[in-house]
Amino acid sequence: MALMNILPFARFLLDQAVNEGDIAVDATVGNGHDTVYLAERVGDFGHVFGFDIQPEAITAASARLAEHGLCGRATLFERSHSEMLEALPADVHRRIAGAVFNLGYLPGGNKQIVTKPESTIAAIDQLLSIMKPGGVIVLVVYHDHPEGKRERDALLDYVRSLDQRRVHALKYEFINRQNDPPFLLALETRADKGAQISDPAPFADTSKRPPL
Repeated sequence: MALMNILPFARFLLDQAVNEGDIAVDATVGNGHDTVYLAERVGDFGHVFGFDIQPEAITAASARLAEHGLCGRATLFERSHSEMLEALPADVHRRIAGAVFNLGYLPGGNKQIVTKPESTIAAIDQLLSIMKPGGVIVLVVYHDHPEGKRERDALLDYVRSLDQRRVHALKYEFINRQNDPPFLLALETRADKGAQISDPAPFADTSKRPPL
């Protein structure tokens, strides 16, 4: 069909933002498919940083990177993506070109372990403060389970609160499909001549921030 499905469209958007030599973030490593994709995009002179709280995800992603000969292009952290500001080296701040989140649970893993809106929104806030202008964050939102619906609602409220002078925000969704199919959110940072880089959380209008 002419319209892209959600996952190909996610890759399409990241293709526009992430190039050889760039820094990228896989905020939900899972089985490592996006980690490998990003490692291929950034080439020998770029780097990918990945986050996942589940050791089996880090193990699976490490094996997949090794299978493709890409271990040297990625660093994986067994910790929450909400801690990325602390985990990422200072020298990659303002150099991050793209980031991806696949929200929900680990495919083939424990479905009781799911992403939470509190940590997801904290991670997005941190990324927006350290990405380069024109950097893109892509979130694939799976909301066919109760916690996914809570995360969906919180994320949509959060994204709507972002300052349009600082961030372009997009929702891509098939609206006549049944059974709560996934949809995509994309955020692109904008250059703002009046913004001070040192300003904390410069992208969100916190007066409009919904309670979680």
